[in-house]
Amino acid sequence: MSNPEAPLAAGPLRRAGLALVRSVKAVAWWFNSILGGNDYARYVDHLRLHHPGCEIPSERQYWRDRHAAATKNPANRCC
Repeated sequence: MSNPEAPLAAGPLRRAGLALVRSVKAVAWWFNSILGGNDYARYVDHLRLHHPGCEIPSERQYWRDRHAAATKNPANRCC
């Protein structure tokens, strides 16, 4: 038989668990954004929107070019 109190107890625990999962995902998204994890996707979106005929580089080539530009012009670095 089912216990009528079980769903009541499960409700707050489930909400707490979902809140915890949302918080962890938000923190992971924040770190990923700070570290540049979304930069390639934004670059591809920019190319498709503003330069539709332009060839889209691979992600590997994008990061190579980006690091080469940062090495050539270190003005934007903190260290």
